[in-house]
Amino acid sequence: MLQNLLIERMIYASEEHKMMQAMIQEFISNDIMDHLEEWEKNGMVSREIWKRAGELGLLCLDIPELYGGGGLDFTFNALLIEAFAKKGITGPGFSLHSDIVAPYLLKYGTEIQKQKYLPLMAKGDIITAIAMTEPSCGSDLKALRTTAEDKGDYYLVNGQKTFITNGFMCDMVIVAVKTNHNIAEEGVTLLILESAMEGFHKGIPLKKIGMKSQDTAELFFDNVKVPKQNRLGDEKAGFKIMMQELARERLSVGITAVGTAEGAIENTIAYTTQRTAFGTPISGFQNTRFKLAECATQLQIHQTFLDRCIELVSKDQLTAESASMIKYSATEMCGKVVDECLQLFGGYGYMWDYPIARMYADNRVARIYAGTNEIMKIVIARKLLKDL
Repeated sequence: MLQNLLIERMIYASEEHKMMQAMIQEFISNDIMDHLEEWEKNGMVSREIWKRAGELGLLCLDIPELYGGGGLDFTFNALLIEAFAKKGITGPGFSLHSDIVAPYLLKYGTEIQKQKYLPLMAKGDIITAIAMTEPSCGSDLKALRTTAEDKGDYYLVNGQKTFITNGFMCDMVIVAVKTNHNIAEEGVTLLILESAMEGFHKGIPLKKIGMKSQDTAELFFDNVKVPKQNRLGDEKAGFKIMMQELARERLSVGITAVGTAEGAIENTIAYTTQRTAFGTPISGFQNTRFKLAECATQLQIHQTFLDRCIELVSKDQLTAESASMIKYSATEMCGKVVDECLQLFGGYGYMWDYPIARMYADNRVARIYAGTNEIMKIVIARKLLKDL
């Protein structure tokens, strides 16, 4: 099998990692796999799976125990992301909740905000989201049109967000708004909104090519009153905060890509070993062997770079450029590997009942969200050429 070929991943080699890995596998087998079809039909997972993840301590793994988290380092978050990706599980938006929203609160939130939200997040009692993208702008975060008018002791928020992961189910969302919308280069502020606030409306889950059980929705704000104490960080500091935190988000996309590629290769090895053509296992043909060799080589190269990035983010040393590199390169690699693997499945690879078909559909978006791969190249090139 593939594990016999790959070098042991040292970042996951401790006894604690192995115990966590066993628990994650049990969670996947007992609580997730049998519900995938139901979740796809509903366009979202159940709240029960969030509660179950909270009970097992699988949410907010690297948040301090003081705030209800696991008190672990980011390697455990990465282990969970990869385990889900290897099985083609995209429904539960745990990573966005634990790996993006929670760090925003931990780093930039007030003590009151951290005490209020983080323990509930760790238990799965609330589901969270982050809302940056709007219908009129994608990667251009300075072009935001959602506004927050200063009314003294509160902001009055109006606008719309789209493509929001966990959007329909969210109880709390960090929203990027313009508090000085007359100046294009300035004025982005982050506010914490709760879905129970008057004027906060959700669109129905969006229908997508893939990730069909992942809740993705539009959010609408119609004169929503947001108390000043719900501001996250300083006013007009939102753009700087988002730029600093995007590195971790992009790394998470890279982790998913590498995990997906490994799962695709493992599935393909199993299938081609069992499936025969012209009286011979498909794995016996030279074309199959060469394709699998190419895929496994690319996987291992990316695992090595990924592990380095995971270690860096655990030390808070991951640069925007390195995060862009792993996001760009790993997602491109994953797309090619999954496509090659699907081809080796033949007609069955195009059938939705086979995990490889889901992987093919689910991972196309990885080259788009968290900043398109074209944007990643711009970030990398700017650093290389020192062109600010």
